[in-house]
Amino acid sequence: MSDFINKLYKNQALFYKVFLFVLTSVLIVYLLPKGGKFKYDIPKGKPWQYENLYAPFDFAILKTDEEIAAERQDITRSHIPYYNFNTEKPENIKEDALQEVQNVFPDTTLNVYETIIDDFVGETVDRVYEFGLLQESERLGPDQSVYLLKGNEASEIAYRRILKQGEIRSFISDEISNAGFSSFKTELLEVFFNSIEPNVTFNNDLTQKELQSKLNNISYTRGIIEQGSRIIAKGEVVEGNKYNILRSLKAEYESQVWSQSNYNWIIVGYSGLVALALLMLLLFMRKYRIAIFENNVKVTFIFFNIIFMVMLTTLVVNFNIDYVYVVPLCILPLTLKAFFDARLGLFTHVITVLLLGFIVPNSYEYMFLQIIAGIVTILTVSELYKRANLFISVGQITLVYIIAYFAFTVIQEGNIDDMKPEVFLTFLLGGLATLFVQPLIYVYEKIFGMVSDMSLLELSDTNSKLLKELAEKAPGTFHHSLNVANLAEAAANEINANAMLARVGALYHDIGKMHNPTYFTENQTTSVNSHDELSPRESAQIIIEHVIKGIEIAKKNNLPDRVIDFIRTHHGTSTVYYFFKKEKEANENTSPEDFRYPGPIPFSKETAILMMCDSVEAASKSLKEPTSVLIDNFVEKIINKQMEEGQFLNSNITFKEIQMVKKILKRKLKNIYHLRIEYPE
Repeated sequence: MSDFINKLYKNQALFYKVFLFVLTSVLIVYLLPKGGKFKYDIPKGKPWQYENLYAPFDFAILKTDEEIAAERQDITRSHIPYYNFNTEKPENIKEDALQEVQNVFPDTTLNVYETIIDDFVGETVDRVYEFGLLQESERLGPDQSVYLLKGNEASEIAYRRILKQGEIRSFISDEISNAGFSSFKTELLEVFFNSIEPNVTFNNDLTQKELQSKLNNISYTRGIIEQGSRIIAKGEVVEGNKYNILRSLKAEYESQVWSQSNYNWIIVGYSGLVALALLMLLLFMRKYRIAIFENNVKVTFIFFNIIFMVMLTTLVVNFNIDYVYVVPLCILPLTLKAFFDARLGLFTHVITVLLLGFIVPNSYEYMFLQIIAGIVTILTVSELYKRANLFISVGQITLVYIIAYFAFTVIQEGNIDDMKPEVFLTFLLGGLATLFVQPLIYVYEKIFGMVSDMSLLELSDTNSKLLKELAEKAPGTFHHSLNVANLAEAAANEINANAMLARVGALYHDIGKMHNPTYFTENQTTSVNSHDELSPRESAQIIIEHVIKGIEIAKKNNLPDRVIDFIRTHHGTSTVYYFFKKEKEANENTSPEDFRYPGPIPFSKETAILMMCDSVEAASKSLKEPTSVLIDNFVEKIINKQMEEGQFLNSNITFKEIQMVKKILKRKLKNIYHLRIEYPE
């Protein structure tokens, strides 16, 4: 039982990767659409490259978006609006008008003409309200039909037959003139204007309800294709009605209700493809990025980003497929390049795009655009911490999207008339969303404890609290660290290593010397040497201890692990040779292990560069009268000794790169000591 537990413990990292692999696969499969997948691409405007296609079942032909839009427009244009007719108001108004006759006309007139005037007023009110009086001005054409609602009955009439408020004066004036009452026109107009008011109102709710009902009843199909009918023959051009029929078949196929058995097989198929894609990513890391593969936090980070992009794309597709290009997919390679390298970023991007091909329509077009955009992202953004570089890259990514979309549209349509300007807006929005990568990287650093070049740029500021403390407590060490940082940066640039990381590592590699600064020669300002009162063993322990103290100070100040690695490895497993030799003179049996740094040896190009630069810069202070030849031999001797001790075996640095570093160090040291070529006399 104990052996089994030990085996589990030893392989816990592997078990975690298996668990992460399975969990990621399950989550992605869960997010994928579960309908059937149409097995043919529909190349609009191109010949049909597959075998003759026959209808596998009966299905309806879908109308195009343009046909449906035109039909909706026709329905909206021809829709008859509803108006409410108040049947009680005319009777009340007639009574009010007759009462107004008594108030307006003098008694002398009423004694003679009251009956005639009352009859005229009553008949005129009836004519005014025959089809009603409407307050609004002309909103419809005169020949437009409307429904006039009287209670529960609706009658269709021409809109012009309803009297408008603006027409009432001329209408009544004409009635007065035609009846021969011109002599009483002023009084009659006063009667009517004091009593008449609109009784017809527009019924917006019923009008919109009826319109929506008609729009909802639009048929989205036209015609039926029977099972067994030939849809298209090999070599026929996919265009016009053929394209619509193929599009209809694809939609019907993918929307069918599948049986439980079919559904299970679809899940199995998706699981196999997703697992295969993720397995390729793991194998890539295991073969070419073993350090990342062995770090479970980094593997988790990569898989999390894939899930995040798949989830974000799924949400956008479910919300509105037209916004699929707003998803800033190029954030993925940008993020991975910031934390790891360009090749891993691009490989992961391609794997993610392949998985998204199951979700989006026009998958070939989508994958082509996204892969090209990912390549452009990797090629253009070299230093993400420089804001100008990011803006330039976003502009180039957006331009690539636009050019590719333009090309696809021309190929499919044969012209540019069907170009959709709103698509260009989605590309622009997607490009702007890519700028979110900087705050996202900051969040990732806090969550996953990793460090990017942007954080390294902040750490390289010599006005930071820790470096100012180093300059105050150990000024000689601070000056030494600055010199080493300059050398390391130049060497890293020469062999295409991470120059920013090498510089930051060099700035902080000796912060442990703040603990006992006077025990290190660069900080001794007098002729008194603190080591004179100590034995060689004690002196060696103090010197070695600066590595341990440096790690403690770094962790206390929350320096990233990538920077702490430089503190751990900058002396590797070398010996404090001066005190070892001094002790050996007194005791021949002295073991070098007592004078050896704890290590580990450098395990990256950057840490190897620091070891070389640190040793060379520190030892160069002992040169009394440096010459060009002396410096060349001096650099060769120090670095060759480190190679003989096997200090660079784990650092993935080649002999050629070491030679290039030597060349840089020689040149830089000659510049420091202002050496010139000696010309012959």
